[in-house]
Parts: sequence; C-alpha cells; structure tokens
Amino acid sequence: MLKLIGTDNNRYYAWNLEPGKYSIGRKTTCDFVIDDKTVSRKHAELEISPDLRECFLTDLGSHNGTMINGSPLTDRKNVAAGDHIQFGQTEFKISTDETSTITSSKSPPTPLSSHTAEKSVLLSMAEALQPLPTRVADRPELLPTLFDMAAMLVLPEPREVMLNRSLGLVSKLIPADRLAVLMIPENSKQVHTAASHLTGGKDPGAFNLSQTIVNEILTEKSAVLITDAKEDPRFAEQKSIIMSEMKSAMAVPLFDEDKVLGILYADTTNPAHHYNDDYLRLFATVGNIIASRLNNYTLLKERQQKQVFEAELLRASMIQKNLLPAVIPEVSGYSIQAVQEQCRSVGGDLYDLELLPDGRLLFLVADISGKGLGAAILMSNILASFRIIYNDESFELMKLVRKVSVQLFKHSAPEHFATLFVGLIDPKSHRMTYINAGHNPPIVMRQSAAMEFLEPSGPMIGIFDSCPWAEESIDLLPGDQLVIFTDGVTEAGAEVEEYSDERLEKLIKDNRHESPQSLAKLIMTDVDEFVVGAARSDDITMVLIKRDK
Repeated sequence: MLKLIGTDNNRYYAWNLEPGKYSIGRKTTCDFVIDDKTVSRKHAELEISPDLRECFLTDLGSHNGTMINGSPLTDRKNVAAGDHIQFGQTEFKISTDETSTITSSKSPPTPLSSHTAEKSVLLSMAEALQPLPTRVADRPELLPTLFDMAAMLVLPEPREVMLNRSLGLVSKLIPADRLAVLMIPENSKQVHTAASHLTGGKDPGAFNLSQTIVNEILTEKSAVLITDAKEDPRFAEQKSIIMSEMKSAMAVPLFDEDKVLGILYADTTNPAHHYNDDYLRLFATVGNIIASRLNNYTLLKERQQKQVFEAELLRASMIQKNLLPAVIPEVSGYSIQAVQEQCRSVGGDLYDLELLPDGRLLFLVADISGKGLGAAILMSNILASFRIIYNDESFELMKLVRKVSVQLFKHSAPEHFATLFVGLIDPKSHRMTYINAGHNPPIVMRQSAAMEFLEPSGPMIGIFDSCPWAEESIDLLPGDQLVIFTDGVTEAGAEVEEYSDERLEKLIKDNRHESPQSLAKLIMTDVDEFVVGAARSDDITMVLIKRDK
C-alpha cells in the first residue's frame, strides 16, 4: 500500500493511496488537506495508476511551488517510494509502509515454530492493525489515552522524553511489569534500550531480549505474542526470562517505511495477565503511533541536516566566488569580459586574469573533472598553484603548466585532471602565446570574418607526471576577438540534442562586431533559450578578449 506521509512541524499527516486522483491543498474540499499557509488552496494533484505501480504528481500553479528531492516540479512527474516532496514549506515522502495499512485479511496468526503454535505466535502487522474489537474499543480509558498519544505527535520535545512519556501512556492500557522501546541501529541486529517503564518504580534490569524474537521481527516484520514463556521450549531456558519470572510477553516492530527502527516490548509476571490477540492488537496500535512520531524525528533530522549542508554549500560558494578575479584588468587597446555560471552551488570551472609587472596580460580557463564539492576543492588548489607561480622571477608559460600538472598528478586521484587553456598577450606587439592542454579549441574571430581554432597542443594536465606541450603563438589584429569557453556551453541542452559547436560558431560569426560584453550576453541568452529553462548539466565559463585598435 502506498502512503503519503509528512509534517508541517505542527501535525503529522499519513494518507493511504488507492488508485485514482487526489487533490492536495489548503482548501477544505481537497482530498488531502494540508493546513499550512505556505500551501496553496489547490496546490497539487496526485494520480495513482490502477495497478499501484505508478504515481504521478502535478503542481497546479501553486504560489510557493512543489519540490521533488530538492528540484522544482515544473511538469507532471512520476514519483516513487522514498521520494521527498515539499509542498510550500511542508515536507512529505512517498512510503510503502505496510505496517500502517488496515486490510481485510483474515489469515490466521503464524506460529514461531510448528511445535510451539499454542504458546507463541507471529502476527503480521496488517493483521495486528485490524480495527479493534468492540470489547477493546469500548474500554473507557482507551480514547483519552489515544488522544494523549496523538497530541504527543506535535510536542516539540527530545526523543527520549517522548519515548518515556509514551510508555507511561501505554501502561494505562497494557498491564505490564516492564515496558520498553528498544532501538535497532542501522545494519545491525543488536538492540539497545532507548526508554523503559517499570511498575512501582522497580529496577528494570537488563533487557536481554531473546535473539529469536529480534530475528523474527527483523525477518518477518511482524508482531510477536508469547502467551506462556515458561511453557515454550524456545524461551524457557533463557536466563533473562528465568530471572524476571516473565509469564507472557509481546513485541511489535516500529517502522520507518519498510525499515524496522526499533521494537516496542511488554512483559508481565502476573499469571492473570496472559496476553492474547486483543492485547496484541492494542499494543500494535499504540506502537504505530510511536513509530509515526519517530518518523517525524527522522524527517526533522533530515531537514536540519539539509539546512546545515545548504549553509555549508552557500559558504563554499561564496569562498569560491571570492577566489575568482574581483576586477578585470584594464589593458590599453583591449576589451575583456569574463562570465561564469555554475550548475550547482559550487563547481569545477575556473578562470583567471592577471596583469604581470611587465605589462603582459596572463589569462587562463580550466575545466576540472567532476562536479560539486570535490571539483570545487580541486579548483581552488589549482588556482592557488597558478597564482604562486605568477610571481616567480623565472616565470615562463611552459614552466607554469608543467609545475601545476605535476602537482595535480602527484596529489590527486587518477580520475582527477583538468583541461586548460592559458595564454599571454603582449599589448605592445599584440602577439599572443598560448598552451592548449586538452581544452575545447578557443575561437579567434577575425575582423575579416575568417575564423581560426586554437587546437590542443598537448594532453590535459594531471594525467601524466611529465608531458610535452607545444607553445604556440598568433598575432591579434584590430577588431579580432578571442573566445575561450568550457564545454558547458557547447554541451548544454537535452540528452538527445546539444547546443553544439556549430551553433556557437555561427552566433559568434554573425555578431563579430560586438564587444566582448555584448557577445557574452548574446551567447548566454541563446544557451538559455536553447535549453528552455532546463537545469544546467555543467558549469559554463567564458573569457572574451578583443583588440579594439
């Protein structure tokens, strides 16, 4: 059974999803009402296929938008179990939690083993969560206690406080000497006590819960009922049971989706309190409420972790932007423009512009392998290495490339490398020397309408410990313009079709008389129109240099 579960930080929502269409919003006539001011009156629509295998979500033009796994929902999209959905500022996820499903199954309880069928039974959670029998539902203490437990879902208190409060409420419904919530760390079958409640304030002792019970719950994800422990050969010899004189016990799993987070456990030494199916169903009901609250903590923790991560990314993004040139150098007779747009908060493209003491302009553009934080860290290291060498008295273009390449090779993983175009322009002679280390060929757009391509003169940096690169040179004439770019420009777009080198070349040729500032803006506008608002797949970096006279 599919479920839509979530919270607006004031209440917890859980809706079963049957085949059909469901409206979601703040309006009371919606199928699923979320009473939060950031949710539009008619916010979104959810459609479930007849076979329950597909689930489609559509935003209905909501004011604050809908997000799926952190990305804006712009069109009808297929969502699946585990996907995180944000309506406005409320957070939800799609679940297949069978533990919260009330079904009409009438299958009999499954025995733990064939020879103990009368003493211990294994009951599916779907069966355990069947509507309570009238004889149980009519108990006068039931509804007030369940209301108190439901109110607990929105109380802003630590998990430990919530669990102890829960067990105090459960003790009003279930006669027990010992009640406990035992948590199960991820990828483990060992349990530890997170909270306990003892009648009369007794010492709880060690909850050495039978590994048989733990294994059955983890494997079958079902509730366990032990009606008479001393008569059951599976448990009669266990020291913890002998010492506690336990007569009867129950345990139900606490779920987050299909994962068992923990176990709600109860036992009694009173022969008059032998647990039966009625007790187990009631126990499973309160366990389901506790599991819902635990899931709420999980959602809150994920949200807090996401906020911390986003804050760290923002700081990293600001640091990275501050590493780039704050001011474009002024060179007599030349116009210069640099542009960078990252597809994520941080990226692996870099550029630099530096006016050397002898008046020459040094410029470079590089594209680091990979994306995200790893590429950003590598980018900052490479840029720092370049800048240290700028001030070397014996500065040479070839020496610059070799030193940085060797450092990258020695101190990074084999899959870390970079394409690089680096050049020097002498404004007196208007001669440009350059090295292209595996980078996209920059375009020299001549005033005469001729177009030249500065092909690679050697491999990418960081690939080998020693590489031969050829240092090339050309003369720049009045009106000539150099366009250096990363592949985020030419490879922008859908998987089927890319922006392409041909489209870029035509645009540059048709606008060859434009200034670097105007041409850069035209290129970015054309790329945006081509991708039609789709998310960037790679960083875009460009440096444009034009000789004016």
